Amino acid sequence: MHDYYNIKFVDGYFFFINQTKLPLEEEYIKTDNFERIAEAIEKLEIRGAPAIGIAAAFGVALSLKASDGIMQNDESFYKAFERIKKTRPTAVNLFRALDEMKKVYEINREKNNIYSVLIQKSSEIHSEDIMKCNLMASFGFEIFKELSFRLNKLKLRVLTHCNTGKLATGGEGTAFAVIKKCFEEGLIEHIYADETRPLLQGSRLTAFELDKNRIPFSIICDSMAGYLMQKGNIDLVITGADRISSSGNAANKIGTYSLAVLSKYHNIPFFIAAPTTTIDFDIDFIKEIPIEERSSSEINSFRNLKITKSNYPVYNPSFDTIPAELISGIITENGLFTYPYKFSSLDRKL
Repeated sequence: MHDYYNIKFVDGYFFFINQTKLPLEEEYIKTDNFERIAEAIEKLEIRGAPAIGIAAAFGVALSLKASDGIMQNDESFYKAFERIKKTRPTAVNLFRALDEMKKVYEINREKNNIYSVLIQKSSEIHSEDIMKCNLMASFGFEIFKELSFRLNKLKLRVLTHCNTGKLATGGEGTAFAVIKKCFEEGLIEHIYADETRPLLQGSRLTAFELDKNRIPFSIICDSMAGYLMQKGNIDLVITGADRISSSGNAANKIGTYSLAVLSKYHNIPFFIAAPTTTIDFDIDFIKEIPIEERSSSEINSFRNLKITKSNYPVYNPSFDTIPAELISGIITENGLFTYPYKFSSLDRKL
């Protein structure tokens, strides 16, 4: 099987895989237009909290590719900044990346090489995410190894939700990177991938990545998770997160809260893997996390095929929230944090 990539920047152009066409078609898009990048984020052609942050950074940088002079630079940069800022509300990584780019721009706006400066900063954000993915994988492996010892099991059966791999990040992934590392070290027996309704990021994207990496897996409907836990077929659950509050409350793809509750009832460890850029130090309570609501078309149709009547009322929140006390541990590039979550050791500027 040939390799694949999610996002990259080469010779003045931003490349990304169109995730809406996976797994049936691998289409790669080439652009140097910030508007096209904004549209890709909105349409979920680019998705995953770390990945949209990286894409946002390159988007505002590219807005200055053909700009000339400080006044035109200001107009181009802030237009791109505001446009990309409105794409998706829940993942804090997007806003953190945009704020970093804005700081760099305002410090260097009078330099003739401002475009190169911004591209360099975008590349640094991308490289940092790759490093964080690798560190999360290493920490996660040690945690899973200890858990397998306590369970007296040579290999673990793991349930995951949505997509947290290369397709969601700049590197190998968050939760998926942990899974991949554990599989390579002989610690994984089987992965159960929730289909993740309504857009099927599990059955389309996570299955695609598991297959590419030759990791044994089964796709299940979201509603089957409890049955598998009841049968004793799940040793642990690991997911990603799109935003984590300062006290450890988390937001992730809709359906994650249900998994956390089921895990608690069945005494199954429930982990989140996420970089520290996902932590929002400015919020504490669950109700402060903004939850994106998306189009009814995502539920009443799929790829333009009608599933039910278009005029039926639909409620489509894209995320739900997980109380901190339901999370066994949050794996970051700085190690494992456990309840009660205190991120005071981390720099608020992360």
